[in-house]
Amino acid sequence: MNNFHELWLYWEIFMLFILITYVPNWLIFLLDLFIGVVAAVVMFLFLSGGLVLDPQFDIQLYSIVIFFTVVAGYIFSYSNKKGQLALEKNAALQALAVGIAHEMRNPLGQVRYNLEAIQDALPVYYPGKSVHQIDEDVLEKVYAGIAQGQMALHRGVQVIDMILEEVKNEVPYSSAFTYLSAAIVTRQALDEYAYESDEERRKIQISVEDDFMFKGVESMYVFVLFNLVMNALYFLRLYSKGGIFITISRGERMNSVLVRDTGPGIGKENLARIFDTFFTSGKKGGTGLGLAYCKRAMHLFGGDITCDSVQGKYTEFTLSFPVLGENELSNYEEQLYRDNREAFTGKRLLLADHDEEHREMIKSMLKPLGLEIDIAEDGGIAFEKISSGHYDLLLCEMALPVYDGFRLTALLTVSGGINLKLPIVTYSSEPAYLYCGRAGKTGISVLLSKPLMLQPLVSGLSAALRMKTEMSERKDLSHKNVLLVDDSSVNRIAVKAMLRQLGIGSVVEAANGVDALDILEKTPLDLLLLDIQMPVLDGLEVAKRLRKGDSINRSIPIIAMSGESDRTVIQEAIGSGMNAYLVKPVDRLIMQQKILQAL
Repeated sequence: MNNFHELWLYWEIFMLFILITYVPNWLIFLLDLFIGVVAAVVMFLFLSGGLVLDPQFDIQLYSIVIFFTVVAGYIFSYSNKKGQLALEKNAALQALAVGIAHEMRNPLGQVRYNLEAIQDALPVYYPGKSVHQIDEDVLEKVYAGIAQGQMALHRGVQVIDMILEEVKNEVPYSSAFTYLSAAIVTRQALDEYAYESDEERRKIQISVEDDFMFKGVESMYVFVLFNLVMNALYFLRLYSKGGIFITISRGERMNSVLVRDTGPGIGKENLARIFDTFFTSGKKGGTGLGLAYCKRAMHLFGGDITCDSVQGKYTEFTLSFPVLGENELSNYEEQLYRDNREAFTGKRLLLADHDEEHREMIKSMLKPLGLEIDIAEDGGIAFEKISSGHYDLLLCEMALPVYDGFRLTALLTVSGGINLKLPIVTYSSEPAYLYCGRAGKTGISVLLSKPLMLQPLVSGLSAALRMKTEMSERKDLSHKNVLLVDDSSVNRIAVKAMLRQLGIGSVVEAANGVDALDILEKTPLDLLLLDIQMPVLDGLEVAKRLRKGDSINRSIPIIAMSGESDRTVIQEAIGSGMNAYLVKPVDRLIMQQKILQAL
């Protein structure tokens, strides 16, 4: 319309450059450019009124300029995009660091609080001072502090795994999924939650209208619930009369767990964004990762999480779960029985429980396994029966009359006891983690929480039998030589203590991969415990060189130890020639099991 005026030609070149920066995809750019040119021609034909064009510019030179403008635009767009990606990555890493630091404050605070409680409970001591026997109240406080501290550390590790899974968008292994009772797992989670006071604990009320089963990962569901409760309690601290009401109910299409708090509510402007990653509102120091993780977890369970809120009145989260068919649940139970029947058939179990109705329920659950089950109504009768007969397993209630679970276990397993190798599984209406410290000292193999569910019960009994088998088949390891490679002296001290408990004869230490390879070239060894992240030469390279070389230890079993839980790292470790992989902090029982298998 301007007869290709020079000013408009310059403007067109500039606009092409701008268009490229906003449309970096070259196919979409060419499509936009084509549509724009066609539209311009059509508009000219309608509006020109017979105008005759007489271009007075060098079309060839203009075409060259247009070409280089496009090239320059794409180079600028590419470099700008890389800069934006770098900024986004940096922001994500900062959010990850802040998220881990923020979420770890709670479990680390619990550990510190429990260590201080243990310190306060213990009597004053200094070298030369006579120490009197500690009374029962002090021991109770010490064991409770240890149990709560261990639980806090366990939850802290799970928090780190949760955040890393959320950032990496990883899906849990299918083997982690199991069938869970909504009412039971919810109650157990709320028992384990670290409340700041008894008043906070009393703010939560559970109503089970109709329990249901769902397929999921227990630790993930617990974290979903923890996150909702933690957020609600944070805001309820400003509302002294507020409360949290959890309702479990069945539905025709979806079952649900409702978590409702009568706190300040959420504004409409934020309600649609609360499940977005890194979005946070109203909570000082929040990371915006918690509710995003809740959404992802519920989708993995085949359900969803939604939120309804009225500012100043309430906030209600609805966890919805797909209804499981009766065939699916019955098939699961039949498969569970088939997988374990061979291990239990012909075994003799003593069931000690003072509640006849509860005993009958347990007997019906275990009947398909082919166990021979005897009954004891109290700890005294149980002790007499075990003293006069042979049993492969003891399953007992913790709060037994005459002898409670701890007393009965002590009579059976302490030095001079009548049955040192009897696997003992106990259950209690109290949270199981509260007893874990004392349980390990008295000889209890597995702790369970009431009400008992089929899968944990069968798995617990099976684990106890395996422990007995491993104990009975364990050979003298005093002639075994183990090489422990870790750049952390603290880790080496801890692992070395575990190896001594197993009766390992000789433990050789190395702080890096180069020293480890030198030892492996000269010394015959039976097992290599190898850290992955080390200076000088990392564990992966040590394993590769060892397997490819002609060392006398070329075929030695290798157990990897690492703080990295990323699946690609685990696969790379196994691919480099390692036989097993343990994630730090290492569980003592799991490590012992892996070492015994390797030896």
